[in-house]
This record gives sequence, C-alpha cells and structure tokens, in this order.
Amino acid sequence: MKKWITACFALLILHGCSSGVNLDEHFSLNGEVTDLQAVNQNEEPFHTNDMEGEIWLAAFIFTHCDTVCMPMTYNMSELQKQLDAENLDYQFVSFTIDPERDTPDVLKSYGDQFEVDYAKWDFVSGYKQEDVELFANRGFLSPAAQVEGSDQFVHSTSLYLMVGDRILEKYEMSVDVPYERIVEAVKLLQDY
Repeated sequence: MKKWITACFALLILHGCSSGVNLDEHFSLNGEVTDLQAVNQNEEPFHTNDMEGEIWLAAFIFTHCDTVCMPMTYNMSELQKQLDAENLDYQFVSFTIDPERDTPDVLKSYGDQFEVDYAKWDFVSGYKQEDVELFANRGFLSPAAQVEGSDQFVHSTSLYLMVGDRILEKYEMSVDVPYERIVEAVKLLQDY
C-alpha cells in the first residue's frame, strides 16, 4: 500500500511539472532551427538561441520586394493587433533575405510603415546572404535565394509558429490569412 501511495504521489508531481500541451498532438511540424546571429532594427544583438522557451512567429521578407512582402508584413501587423487584444505573450521575427541592402535603418523604416510594436517584433539582418539561405533551407525547409539576373528573391510566404528552436506550424500570410487559427494556437501555447 505504501508503494502504491508513493507511486501515485510521484505521478502527481510529474504531471504537475509537465506542460499541459502535447506539441506533437496539436501541431503538424517538428523542425528545428540552428542559431543565427543577427542585429535587429535598433542595432541590438539578436540570436535565435536566445528564444529558448519563447513563443515566436518567424517570417522571411526583404524590403525592396515587389510582390508579397508588403502584404505579408501588413497581415502580420494585423495579426499583432489581434494577439495584443488577447494579451498574449509572443514575439515576431522578420528575417531579411537581403542583408546587404536591408540594414537596421532600412528595416526600421520598413517596419514604421506598418506601425508595428517593436517591443514584440524584431526585423533582423547583419548576417551573410549565404547564412540566411542555409538557415531558411535547412531549418524551415524553405526557399531563400536571389533570382538570377534580378534584385528579387525567392522565399516562403509562410509565418512559422515556434517555441524555442522548434518549428510547430506554418501559416500562409500573403492571402486568406487564418488569423483565428493562429491566435488560438498562440493561446494554446501560453501554458507551455
């Protein structure tokens, strides 16, 4: 009887210490990213390793994009308003795939157009083009390359939901944005 009570007590302790969310049950992806060292729009250091345990949403953009980047960033700014209305804990990170042109000042001007809350949104640069290509290709299984003979780049139009270095889900951000699904997913992760 004493062993049974001890076993039950141990199970209660273990259950109380675990998160209430089974990530594999709720999310379709299970990728991981490596550390990418960068600087944000304020020229402050940014490392993906610093996101350990954090809920964050990542996207790839570049500021002189002539197609999807502005709609994506606008849609993210709308999502930011919805997440803030729910008082949720999260961070947006927009990785430029054109770090040579997208300096911190350029990224700050770009973000200002969308009236983003920089307390919860980093636009990052300060790495080599090859580094961000590998980061996108290997971790996110996403394209990120300059179009030959052009100043444009091929990249994903998805927003990636992350916890720490783990990719949990991706959502289309250029058209038909599933705002409610994203907000509900971030809500679910609040107890993680």
